[in-house]
Amino acid sequence: MNRVTVFSLQAQPTDASSWLALARRAEELGFGSLLAADHPGSSAAPFVALAAAAAVTSRLRLGSNVTNTGVREAAHIATDAATLDVVSGGRAIVGLGAGHTPAEWQAIGRERPDVRGRVDRCLEVARAVRELLDGGLASPRPVQERVPMTIGTANSRLLHWAGGHADIVGLSGLGRTLEDGHRHEARWRTAQIDHQVERVVAGAAGRSSPFAVEALVQIVEVTDDAEKAAAPHAELLGMPVAELLDAPFVMIGTVGEIRGALQRHEKRWGITRYVIREPGMEAVAALIE
Repeated sequence: MNRVTVFSLQAQPTDASSWLALARRAEELGFGSLLAADHPGSSAAPFVALAAAAAVTSRLRLGSNVTNTGVREAAHIATDAATLDVVSGGRAIVGLGAGHTPAEWQAIGRERPDVRGRVDRCLEVARAVRELLDGGLASPRPVQERVPMTIGTANSRLLHWAGGHADIVGLSGLGRTLEDGHRHEARWRTAQIDHQVERVVAGAAGRSSPFAVEALVQIVEVTDDAEKAAAPHAELLGMPVAELLDAPFVMIGTVGEIRGALQRHEKRWGITRYVIREPGMEAVAALIE
C-alpha cells in the first residue's frame, strides 16, 4: 500500500472496568482511534465515555462516530469536542452525521425530517461546529489548531460537501432507513461506491488541504474459505459473492486476501482508513502496520 492504513475501533461502554481495559487494549494493538456512536436513548453519551478513555491512554485518538446533528446543537457539539480535546491533550476527533433513527427525534419532542431536511440540518451544524472549533468558541479552546472533522454518510450532497471541507470522509455504505428505524439498505455494490467516491472527488476539486477516505466495516471474518463465509451475506443483500468481497464494508478471507482487498480499495477509491466494530478488534490486529 502506498500509505499506512489506519484502523479505528468503534465501541460502547457497558461498565467502567471493561471500557477502560478496551481503550488500553486498542492502543496496545495499534488502533489509531477509539470511536463511540451517538444514539441518544440507546447508547452511551460518546464524549463522556471518550473522556474516561482519555485518562488511561496517551496516543489513541478519540472521537464520535458519528454525532447526530439532527438532535444536537452546534454549540453543544463544539463544546463537547473542545473539552475532550483539552482533557485528552489534543486527541479529539468530531464525527458528524445527519441521523436516521426516528426515536431520537421523538425523545426530544420533534418529528424526524425527511432526507433533504436532515441533510440541510447536518450541513448547517457542520459549518457552525467548524467555525466554533476554529475560533468562535470562547472557552474551552481546543489544544489542536484544527480538531479533525469526520462526515459519515452515503448521501450525495453530504459526500460532496465533505470532499471540500471534512478532514475524514466516512463512507457508511448505508442507504434508506428501513421500517424498524434502525437498519438500513446497503449501498455496497461497486457502481454505488464508485458514485459515492465520485461525489467526494467532485467536492474536493480545487481543494489544497489533505483529507482521508474511511469506510465503516460491518463484517470481519478471518477464514480460509472467504466465498463460503461471504455467501449468506451476499444472498441477504442480493449481490454476487465476488462483489461483496470487493466491498470496503467487509473484511472476509485470509489475512493476505484482506490485505489484497485493502490495496485494491486504496487504488480504486482512495480508502486508507477503516472503522471496525468491537467484535472484530482482535482479528484486525494482524492487519495493523
